Amino acid sequence: MAGVFWNDGVWTTEEQKLTGPMDHAFWLGSTVFDGARSIKGMVPDLDLHCARVVRSAAAMQMRATLAAEEIEALCREGVRRMGPEAVLYIRPMFFARRGMVPVRPDPDSTTFTLAIYDAPMPGNAGFSAVLAPFRRPAPDMAPTDAKASCLYPNSGRAATWAFERGYDNAVVLDIEGNIAEFASANLMLVKDGVVYTPSVNGAFLNGITRQRVIGLLRGAGIEVREEKLAPERLDDADEIFSTGNYGKVQACTRYGARNLNAGPVAAEARRLYMAFCEQSRILPAAA
Repeated sequence: MAGVFWNDGVWTTEEQKLTGPMDHAFWLGSTVFDGARSIKGMVPDLDLHCARVVRSAAAMQMRATLAAEEIEALCREGVRRMGPEAVLYIRPMFFARRGMVPVRPDPDSTTFTLAIYDAPMPGNAGFSAVLAPFRRPAPDMAPTDAKASCLYPNSGRAATWAFERGYDNAVVLDIEGNIAEFASANLMLVKDGVVYTPSVNGAFLNGITRQRVIGLLRGAGIEVREEKLAPERLDDADEIFSTGNYGKVQACTRYGARNLNAGPVAAEARRLYMAFCEQSRILPAAA
């Protein structure tokens, strides 16, 4: 996997070994990250992703050592180093090296690193999903206001549960038993031409791509409603699709035992999003 990596003022094309067994992040999980994309020279909402990683660090009791604008400048430099045809994942991270009694991280030990590497976009064939017996924690149970690495093992076990049963992804619920999201992306469903998505309640991140797609759909005259959604709403949905940084807009073409079409609303959401991406271009398009 080709990539560029930044740490302590130095760019390299090899992964640097940054932690050891005594580092707080290594054994107590004080790590936050964000995920942005560069798609052939386009960097949609890069500024928002960089701002969020700074907020995540604060939510995890760390002290960001770089401002969002400084992180964005580094990301742009890394993208330029990879060239105009690269399709990349952009991952800025903060982590704590030391801890304080009893378990909290020492804010003054916060360290920043950046990884930018090849990550092809998934195709448009769609994915399958199933409702998994796992829930997202409430805000008083976990740092759900941060994009924190410690939250992802729960998503991972939901995804593994689904994979072992022949599905690509899992739907997880919130603490009240309503739909929260997919294990790795936000969720939207369509019924009679209206888009429905779970209302933000602190159980899941209000994704940057989610917010962007909602705005684009509403701007195109498509009604989007944010509300509590019982899992049964998925059983008769006309369309189901995901929004997230890794795949942007992806259609769910099989939910449980039911096959679905990659419908027109998901296709329009994807078209609108990719058109929006052109506004973020920092490298010229290939001739």
